Amino acid sequence: MRKSYLLLAAALLLLSGCNKLTKENYDKIKSGMMYDEVVNILGKPSNCSEAIGITSCDWKSGESEVKINFISNKVTLMTGENLK
Repeated sequence: MRKSYLLLAAALLLLSGCNKLTKENYDKIKSGMMYDEVVNILGKPSNCSEAIGITSCDWKSGESEVKINFISNKVTLMTGENLK
């Protein structure tokens, strides 16, 4: 039984350490940054869509969310909500 609790605690610590949607990481994103640079900081986006030459990507984790628009693969507009 104790072993199960230890495994559960280790799994929760591992998962909580994987969240890249933090205020600190969001602050690293700058206008003009390339898509690949953003992915290196935030990880793979949850969703991306494209319309009229603008790619819009969303990163979500729990209540935290970052939305970034790219034109020619470069950051043009970004918003972040509930970042800690």
